[in-house]
Amino acid sequence: MSARGVAVLLSWLSCCGLAVWRYYSKSPDYRIFSTRSIIGLEYDGTSFTEWSVPETCNVIDKRFPVTELRCPSPGVYAVKPIVVGSEEEERYLFVASSHICFLWYYRVRHFFNNLTQSIIVWAYDPENAVAEELDGSAEEPSINSEVLSTQMATLGQKPTIYTILKRKVYLSNEKMKKGTWNIEIPMTIEDALKEIRGNQVIFQDCFIADFLILLTFPMLTIPEIPGYLPISSPPGSQLIAFRDTCIFACVVLVTDRETFQTNDSFRTWTRVRVPPDILSDDERQNVTDVILSRDGVIFYINGVLYLKSFRGFIKMGRTINLPDDGIAGISSRKWCWVKYLFKAEGRRSNLAVWTENEIYLGYILFKFARLVTTTELKNILNLPVTATVTIHSVQYTGHPLEIAVFLNYCIVCTITKKIFLVIYNEDTKQWISQDLTLDAPIDSVFIPHFMFSALPELILWDKHSIYYYFNNFTFTGILQTPAGHGNLSMLSNGSIIHEVLIDYFGNILVKMENNVMFYSKINIGDAIKLHLWTSNTTKAWIFLNTSGHTYFLYAFDDDVIQTQDYPLHLEAKSVTFKAKDKCPYMAFHNNIAHLLYFLDKGEALTVWTQIVYPENNGLYVIMESYGPKILEVRHNISFEVAFGYCTKTLLLTFYQKINYEGTDDYFGMVFQIAVGCDNKKFIAVKGFSKKGCPRHDFSYVIEKSYLRHPLSKNLKVRYNWKEYGCPLRLEFTEKFHPLVQLFDDNGYVKDVEANFIVWEIHGRADYSFNNTMAQSGCLHTAQTWNSMIKLNEHLPLEEVWGPENYKHCFSYGIGKPGDLNQPYEIINSSNRNHIFWPMGHSGMYVFRLKILDPNYSFCNLTATFAIETFGQIPSSSVYLVASFLFVLMLLFFTILILSYFWYMRIYRRYINEPLHKAPRKHKTN
Repeated sequence: MSARGVAVLLSWLSCCGLAVWRYYSKSPDYRIFSTRSIIGLEYDGTSFTEWSVPETCNVIDKRFPVTELRCPSPGVYAVKPIVVGSEEEERYLFVASSHICFLWYYRVRHFFNNLTQSIIVWAYDPENAVAEELDGSAEEPSINSEVLSTQMATLGQKPTIYTILKRKVYLSNEKMKKGTWNIEIPMTIEDALKEIRGNQVIFQDCFIADFLILLTFPMLTIPEIPGYLPISSPPGSQLIAFRDTCIFACVVLVTDRETFQTNDSFRTWTRVRVPPDILSDDERQNVTDVILSRDGVIFYINGVLYLKSFRGFIKMGRTINLPDDGIAGISSRKWCWVKYLFKAEGRRSNLAVWTENEIYLGYILFKFARLVTTTELKNILNLPVTATVTIHSVQYTGHPLEIAVFLNYCIVCTITKKIFLVIYNEDTKQWISQDLTLDAPIDSVFIPHFMFSALPELILWDKHSIYYYFNNFTFTGILQTPAGHGNLSMLSNGSIIHEVLIDYFGNILVKMENNVMFYSKINIGDAIKLHLWTSNTTKAWIFLNTSGHTYFLYAFDDDVIQTQDYPLHLEAKSVTFKAKDKCPYMAFHNNIAHLLYFLDKGEALTVWTQIVYPENNGLYVIMESYGPKILEVRHNISFEVAFGYCTKTLLLTFYQKINYEGTDDYFGMVFQIAVGCDNKKFIAVKGFSKKGCPRHDFSYVIEKSYLRHPLSKNLKVRYNWKEYGCPLRLEFTEKFHPLVQLFDDNGYVKDVEANFIVWEIHGRADYSFNNTMAQSGCLHTAQTWNSMIKLNEHLPLEEVWGPENYKHCFSYGIGKPGDLNQPYEIINSSNRNHIFWPMGHSGMYVFRLKILDPNYSFCNLTATFAIETFGQIPSSSVYLVASFLFVLMLLFFTILILSYFWYMRIYRRYINEPLHKAPRKHKTN
């Protein structure tokens, strides 16, 4: 934070409340905290005397409450303010020795016309940067940064953007302009986690640190409309906030004065206001929960849901299949899952709404459907009819397809009740009761939050305590402080729990309403009280920024929003240093690069983990699975001891032993390893594309006699260029053998060696295959299109034959004997089976190809390609022509001879008989 920002923030925070002191670094998120760093010290209170700092560190003026400190040697330094009349807490600052001195700065330009983003990058030195670079608002590099970037470029520096999930690389293809590099990347949701990396270039013994960012499609904020009124929480209440699950920079904040929305972690923000004619003043000032979605902001007010979107402000009720009132709560997903395996028909929900007796699930575009009622749950769970069951809360778990339902259960509901948990899987549609039962007062309310973990793990909290359920509910209890208190309010001057922040690394941060904070980790039953960072009267919330670091958000009475980086890692190390706690291991490494792996048929996954720890500590690595037991696991452990340290490596190989031949439904899933179809996988036939031919549709006619099922007239077909691409032109004499290739969203994977079949999608049958069944090695008649059509007359052509009913012909025990001289209609990459064409006519063939091997893939892999045959129609046989001419000549001479005799007969007749006879003379009497 810049000095100007510190002064402004300090003036706001010092208005009232308990005295606190803090430190800061010019490096954003405290990324660089080393001997080169200037450490700012600030005391927020009265009766300040001076700073107590080690003699080895240099301080500008220790009598000033706001000053600067520099420690030239690495180490742990105790620092605290000396105050008249009280003893302030001491912090231990861990000053490192590092050659990382510079950072990457970036800004983004969005181009919606081609869905790309332009990343403008430059290097800067935090210790010599301008205020705009430190607070993230700079549009161009400062003079110092421009000079630094240019100098680094001459030494060979050039930034590159790496994507963490898909391992893609984007380079700068343009020359440096005014000390900046420009990198073009596509907009994406599935590959949002990126890192700016540079070459290993050193300047003044310093490197540039890699910079992790979260970059996806931009999310627009709802614009303010003149004349609209504020919507807020009840007067005097604490802040209410919600952060987008996948886009950390998108946040909605509700104060007791206004509602704010941001898409850049509150560097800028807009006010969310509502029309004046829908809510009363009391309703507008009674927001008790808020949800941010891609379609708008949802407010929970007096048991009713309201939606503020770009289209307006509406009440969410029966028009979208929700109750008009009586809603007890709403929740959404807490963890970002852009890839998951969903077998069932339909879609995965992203919102859960519940009343005391009903649960509704919401999908995109706010389409809701009722999931279950408590009456139905009593039957599903076999609960007594006399029991009273109500819904306590509904939350999404760490599993991408599961929903947790907490139920209130009691027989005589006067003093106490039991809270127990059931989990619903949206894919399998199954309800599973979990080993969680909590006895609680009848009016108690608990807030659950599931961890990002392989096994079901969660914490519950009420106003005073944190209940944990780790390791699939086998490690449970109440979070305890070193003083032995499970009631955190006792260590917070009676304040109650306001917020619990859990990140992807298992850090648990508990903030009380008076800003006292406690820190813990997943699978640990203890918590430590952190140093006080801000005044107990300041309204604050803790968020994660786009780099995964924590920051405070302050809301002041004059509607000013201010952010401040919070060094959680340094603060935790300071407290644990006083407690003399040590990490039991030195290093823990693994090669797990993705959150979700897909295992298709025949594939295996090998991962390794390695832990290094002091000798005799007895540490080990365990692997536990959650989900259907459909994978085999092979373990291999290696062990090495050297120089007092042990190195233990665990090698795990996940594989399948199932033969899927003849299986109708082959599917399974385990958490983080999905056994099934990756929907990004597809096949294509090599040599076909949409380039090199005119881009237009056209029509052609297929002779009716060429069809598999002849029609009464010729078939007219329209060629869809967008779907079929460019046809491959072949002469009649050329045979064709398709070479199939496998691709995913990263490009080419490998050639497909499995069996496949082809068929002409418009029903043509005037082609054949050059191999016979006997030539292919069949021991009985193989499956053919004609035989499969007869067996499945009720199915369309594309479904009569596939991996689900494939049977090979290479065993005496399968199939029936018959004529093995028939064409063999199954192709693979090595059997040299080709398609050949009729010689008497040209034609257009549109083929569909399907993988036939039942052990190749869970996906229904198909590809479409087109072939146009041409050539000179061959001349007729010489013998046929000679025969035809002979018959023609014989017919000619026969007619000639017959005509000769016919005319001779006439000639002879008229020679013997004159043509004109003289008239007879009649005698006269």
